[in-house]
Amino acid sequence: MARLVALQQNQLSFSPLASSLSDFSGTRLQTQIQLKRKVWQPKGSFYVSASSTKKILIMGGTRFIGVFLSRLLVKEGHQVTLFTRGKAPISQQLPGESDSDYAEFSSKILHLKGDRKDFDFVKSSLSAEGFDVVYDINGREASEVEPILDALPNLEQFIYCSSAGVYLKSDLLPHAETDAVDPKSRHKGKLETESLLQSKAVNWTSIRPVYIYGPLNYNPVEEWFFHRLKAGRPIPIPSSGIQITQLGHVKDLAKAFIQVLGNDKASKQIFNISGEKYVTFDGLARACAKAGGFPEPEIIHYNPKDYDFGKSKPFPFRDQHFFASIEKAKSVLGWEPEFDLVEGLADSYNLDFGRGTYRKEADFTADDIILGKKLVSV
Repeated sequence: MARLVALQQNQLSFSPLASSLSDFSGTRLQTQIQLKRKVWQPKGSFYVSASSTKKILIMGGTRFIGVFLSRLLVKEGHQVTLFTRGKAPISQQLPGESDSDYAEFSSKILHLKGDRKDFDFVKSSLSAEGFDVVYDINGREASEVEPILDALPNLEQFIYCSSAGVYLKSDLLPHAETDAVDPKSRHKGKLETESLLQSKAVNWTSIRPVYIYGPLNYNPVEEWFFHRLKAGRPIPIPSSGIQITQLGHVKDLAKAFIQVLGNDKASKQIFNISGEKYVTFDGLARACAKAGGFPEPEIIHYNPKDYDFGKSKPFPFRDQHFFASIEKAKSVLGWEPEFDLVEGLADSYNLDFGRGTYRKEADFTADDIILGKKLVSV
């Protein structure tokens, strides 16, 4: 029988700074930030009431979405186990998190160490433990999900993190859950997983986020802009800069994951989850500047077809209009995003990048190629 380990040892911690605006658990601190003569205050408390106590397994849970989701679930009184390879700390004290809150969380979170691609281990360990609910945060292929379903025949609910990237590119936007999907997209594994769930006698729910942002984000979304703003560099944006996209805060996403738990209205349903408003690429650059207290950014537009960037990625978003309707989640689940874009970006900046923490070092290789050619052509 696989051994579950409760984490009580001291793990890597971050020292809270006086300028912190909110914390990861939602406790609101009393400080304020001045942004262009406007006082920014974080929204709402990071707490949601869910259903009766469950034995819950989270596949993943130590990098980004699962950090917030696991804290919500533990607060609810659920027994929560993280299934990971054990390469990252299972628990770490987060900025603004009190010692007592962290101690309570770390004493209750459990860990099941293993490789999800070791299907025999997955089947044996999960069947031995038994779980009521599985949140699959990091599943990419249907082949990784089927052993979980086989191991847990009495599973009450399988909640899957899919992606809005499964939609077929269209001139008609925003994307709705009933829109055509692209079987050749780079997220086809998630699409195939949704098809697998639909074919099984299991109660499932699938969440399709658009672009996710917030503290601890390991994808270079807001971080890409913050690096350039901090360095005082122009921000190169492809084409006209009026391409429309959409971002959703990780804390709002975590709350959506909670609201589908044990919810009959979420049974065998797909929900888009993201922010309320859409934003242009140029608008996003300005929003990041405002959120971090930087001056109005200098934006440089370029034609991507004029450059050979090699392996460098010049921009973190797909160069197209890409956004989805969240009306179904609002009407069916009663879910509402709490963060508007600038407030959410400020939350991310002040709890992460603004403290000097980020996932990737700045890489201005592609920027220099663009700016170099622009200077030559002038």
